[in-house]
Parts: sequence; C-alpha cells; structure tokens
Amino acid sequence: MFNKLLAEQHLAEKLVTYSCNVQRGEKVLITYNDCPDTFVEVLIEEITKVGAIPIVFRMDKSVKRRLLLNSTIDMLECYRDIAAPIMDSCDSVILIGGSLNDFEMSDVPAVKMSDYGRIYVEPVHFQIRCSKKWVLLRYPTYAFAQSSQMSSEQFAEFFFKVCTLDYQDLDNKMNPLKELMEKTDKVRIVTPTTDLSFSIKGMPAIKCSGQCNIPDGEIYTAPIKDSVNGTIVFNIPAIESGTEYNNIRLTFENGKIIDYDCTNKHRFLDILNTDEGSRYLGEFAFGLNPYCTRSLHDILFDEKMTSSIHLAIGSSYEDCDNGNKSAVHLDLIQSHSEDYGGGKIYFDNTLISENGKFLLPNLVALNSENLI
Repeated sequence: MFNKLLAEQHLAEKLVTYSCNVQRGEKVLITYNDCPDTFVEVLIEEITKVGAIPIVFRMDKSVKRRLLLNSTIDMLECYRDIAAPIMDSCDSVILIGGSLNDFEMSDVPAVKMSDYGRIYVEPVHFQIRCSKKWVLLRYPTYAFAQSSQMSSEQFAEFFFKVCTLDYQDLDNKMNPLKELMEKTDKVRIVTPTTDLSFSIKGMPAIKCSGQCNIPDGEIYTAPIKDSVNGTIVFNIPAIESGTEYNNIRLTFENGKIIDYDCTNKHRFLDILNTDEGSRYLGEFAFGLNPYCTRSLHDILFDEKMTSSIHLAIGSSYEDCDNGNKSAVHLDLIQSHSEDYGGGKIYFDNTLISENGKFLLPNLVALNSENLI
C-alpha cells in the first residue's frame, strides 16, 4: 500500500543528498507556494541532518498575483535588489511550486508579466540562481490531481514514482546520446505538420538526471542562433502565466520567428515581443522520463515526456550558451509517439529516432521500456 509519508521522506532525501548534494555548513534556500508546510518540515529535517542551514520563504500564488497586479517598475526593482543578495548568499536553492489554481495569473496584464520577467526573474533566477546548485519541483496538490484527471491518491503515487526514478541509471544511459549530440551538426525534425532544420555544431549537450528539476529526465543543447529554418507545430499544450496555448505553429527564417499561430494568439504575441531574444531559440531537448507518458498540463512533467522533444523560445542556459538572452524561456513540446501522430529526427541526414523510439543500437537503452 502506498505510504505518502515514506514517499515524502524518500523524495526529500534525494533532493538534499543527490539533486543539490548539500554539504555541512552550506546555506540552502527553500522557496515554496501552495503546498503543505509538512513537506517543507520534512525537507528541513533532511537539510539539518547533513549539518546545513535551511532558509525558508513562502509566497502563495494568490499573494503573488496581488503584488503583480499592483506592481510598478520601482516595486519590481526593489524586490530584485532585496532578493538578489539573498539568492547570491546561498549555496543551494530548492524551489517547490504547488498550485491551487493553474490559472491564478491569467488576469495579470501581459505588460506586467513581461516587466516581472525582465526586471526580476532574469537577473535573480537566470543569472544568479542558475549559477548555484538548484532544484525545482511541483508538489502534488488536489488541484494538480484534478487537472491530471486522477484521484488524489492515484496521482500522489504516480507523482512520487515519476520523481524518484533511478536517475543515476538514466544518467549513465544518456552518455551515448550526449556524445552523439556533441558530434552532430545538422538536426532535422519531420512530422506531418513539421519540417524544421537547425545546427547544433560545437554546442555542449547537458544531461538532466535529477540535479535541477524533479521530475527530471532530459538532455538538452541549443541551436546555433541564426541556423533555424522551417516550420514546427507543437502538439502539447503550453501554459504560461495562467494562459493556455494550443497548436502553436512557429515559422523560422535564419533563426528568427517570422510567423506564428496558436490559440490566444494576441497574448502569445506579447511573449514574442518581450525583447529581441524572445523570437529566437535557446534550447533543443529530448524528453526521456519513462513514467511521463502523457501531458499533465505542467511544464516540469510535460517537457520530460518519453518520446518527446522540446524547443524553448527565449534565453539559453549559461552551460549551453548560444548567445541568445531574453527575459523569456518558454518550453514548447512536440510528442513523437504514434498516439500524437509520430515523427522522425535526423542527425546529419541519419534517422536516429522514429515515432519516439531511438533506432541506433547505442541509443535503444533510452527507450522507455528499457528505463522502467
């Protein structure tokens, strides 16, 4: 029988000892919203057990919404100036996001969300937090279970199974794909609605196996900024700042988005117009978590979906820097499973994946049936 308390303790231990590799005397910043205090208490126990110092901040989404609705440039600069040195003084950061309402931010004006991203998120999180040891997870609330169309107990059991995957085994099995990606120049993605090509020549491939995101299970690189050409249609919904976008179609010319379509088209245009970098790509990745088999309308899960790839418009990461900087980093997902219409991926004109399954002998260990 599923024991949630034991599952929480197991997950907390993984976050502290594996994901962040917390050491004695280090300062660990915990920020959380809309999740039970009890899990944070378990996390505090694990942090102090290794002799580290927990620092805790809480701000639920309803409070954040009210602040953003009333925000000004001066307010956001003040938040940044207070938060930045706190973030910078810590050795590790654990971010726990729950949700009582996935659309809590849907009525915050786009310009205020854009200002928040540019003034606060980009310097505090992209520049400072991403240079630390950090891990981000979403707690399994009742609302999350409901949006996933599962009972609360069923979803909690699923959640902890996904999040406590044997990440070391996955890490080892990703090595051949990492090596291949770092030797590849041209990538081509083909589906019934997509024909997109770009170069990843000379870019590193970064394995994500439980160190930064929970759940985890992806390997990413970044396209050469001006090399992207063609059209891609994403078949997994994207939710950003409380707004859902479906059937996102992007057309690129020399790296830049020159045409687009989707639901909530005008609000998506606000994202594309955030800054110069928001019309270019900052990431290309494979989703590899075998327990993530369908969309849960949550980016931390959906981007790890087995048989999927994703591209991010906006900023690249420092450890895989293609030169694109932006206040935006929005992951857009395309599943290649047969249920979603299939797809093919070519590396330098060699077919490496079809309908979500790797074909090369040294990559088949990454197919879902070999990771469970």
